[in-house]
Amino acid sequence: MSNAKLLRVDVESASVNWEAVPEYLQPWGGRGLTSSLVNQEVPPTCDAIGKHNKLVFAPGLLGGTTAPTSGRLSVGGKSPLTGSIKESNAGGIAGSKLVRSGIKALVLEGLPRDRSLKVLVVSPSDALLVDGERLRGLGNYEVAGILRSEYGQDAAVISIGPAGENRMRAASIAVTDREGRPTRHAARGGLGAVMGSKGIKAIVVDARGHGTLDGVADKKRFQAAVKGFAGELTEHPFTGKVMPLYGTSSTVTVIDRVAGLPVRNFRTGKFDELSQIDENQLIKLMEERGGNPTYVCQPGCVVRCSNIYHGPDGKYLTASLEYETIVMMGCNLGIADFDAIATLDRLCDDFGLDTIEIGAALGVAADAGLMEFGDGEAAIRLVKEIGAGTPLGRILGGGAKNTGDAFGITRVAHVKRQAIPAYDPRTMKGTGVTMATSPMGADHTAGNALPGTMKVDLMDRAGQAKLAHVLQVRVAALDTIGLCLFVNRLLFDSQTACAAVVEMINAKLGLSITFDDYLEMGHNVLRTEREFNRRAGFTAAHDRFPDFLYDEPLPPKDMRFDITQEDLDEAAKASA
Repeated sequence: MSNAKLLRVDVESASVNWEAVPEYLQPWGGRGLTSSLVNQEVPPTCDAIGKHNKLVFAPGLLGGTTAPTSGRLSVGGKSPLTGSIKESNAGGIAGSKLVRSGIKALVLEGLPRDRSLKVLVVSPSDALLVDGERLRGLGNYEVAGILRSEYGQDAAVISIGPAGENRMRAASIAVTDREGRPTRHAARGGLGAVMGSKGIKAIVVDARGHGTLDGVADKKRFQAAVKGFAGELTEHPFTGKVMPLYGTSSTVTVIDRVAGLPVRNFRTGKFDELSQIDENQLIKLMEERGGNPTYVCQPGCVVRCSNIYHGPDGKYLTASLEYETIVMMGCNLGIADFDAIATLDRLCDDFGLDTIEIGAALGVAADAGLMEFGDGEAAIRLVKEIGAGTPLGRILGGGAKNTGDAFGITRVAHVKRQAIPAYDPRTMKGTGVTMATSPMGADHTAGNALPGTMKVDLMDRAGQAKLAHVLQVRVAALDTIGLCLFVNRLLFDSQTACAAVVEMINAKLGLSITFDDYLEMGHNVLRTEREFNRRAGFTAAHDRFPDFLYDEPLPPKDMRFDITQEDLDEAAKASA
């Protein structure tokens, strides 16, 4: 909306203030806005769960409109896991509803004077803090059900589970989907712990009364651009064919084929029992049990890459089973059982945990003798300990590196204490460069070089630094306008789609930018994030993997991560 406000919530004084958006934040949305505000207002060396950190929620520049996939919600702050700047974004319905409530960004700041929990209730005309103690200790599913029964079934709920309340460094922030289930998560970096430190159990957003085009400068021009862009998405082989059919699970076979899967805590790149947890088996089980392989996580998305998984009893178990969860809870743990993986996913969603970080932590736990690889029941038992907040559960809930430190295990795949996700960098070298050099720590969503990207051989170190830089710039720009990550695959292949994205931005905001200007937006976001990290004490020495990824060949292709430190520095400096 053209008159959108900044909503500041001071949890110490329990005050809510609507402010005009500062000039320096006007050009930004999504990740660009969260990172700009964090860089400007958060002391880089502060305690991430102390009073000086802030938690920022911001829809993208195209949020709240009819632009396909534009409902992403960015969440930013200083990460308690990495100590660096962090942005994590989620689908669901909250991003669009915040825009339609007249909010450009919502900021939680300060520390509460006592340990009581609050719920922030936001509508187009008001915002207030109400008592949330009745929700203490509850999982995200129950919290969403209670709050939607109180504030309306159409309300969006943003919440934390017990992990966030206990300020665990692997804690996520849940966002409800179209059915009101807390299945979309801003998961990486432990921002759920920051929300817990602010004493906010949940945020309820009710945006009835505002339309999708209220803030659009040129509505006719905008709708024409939306129509063209939607057509491009539905016609593209990836976003229009593969993703609606298989979702991200289609990547499982692709990465196994190039021997890039993390298996049994990164010991081999191929999983012998893959056929039991590949995309074809997933589709088969969903069809047999009445699940849905083609589900829309946010209104108006034409990609439809999510799914709904039912258990053996034919009843809903979880949504959505994504590639990273399948691999980190499956291959990485030697578990070839979709029901066990789906149960682990459901527990993590309910407790409010990052499935990537917890999957990595359980792999370390297996090396420490706390479970056997391949034992799904043991993995479920350990995740339940995290939800219960037991001493062991708190160690695991602190993430993979924390678990390794506690049990003397040095084989921990991480960068800046954040677990490497479901791609072994010894094979996936371009993604490896991104994970090593991203301001966010090991995060594939910062710029994932999948097979076929820019025609670069992923197993050849040549060109990987440049590829990773290009990807990071494009992702930062996309996160800022609030479109889904998968749009980037289309933008690499279609100049018409690139023009449509720029046209949507110009029509909405009354601008006349070019695609080069759009890319410069991504450059500026990365510069801002690197500036925060520099002031927080991070140097090129932190852009490095553990030694075993350099020294230990990955079977069966015996690959090592052989990108030089000079090339890593080049990738980082290109966006500095």
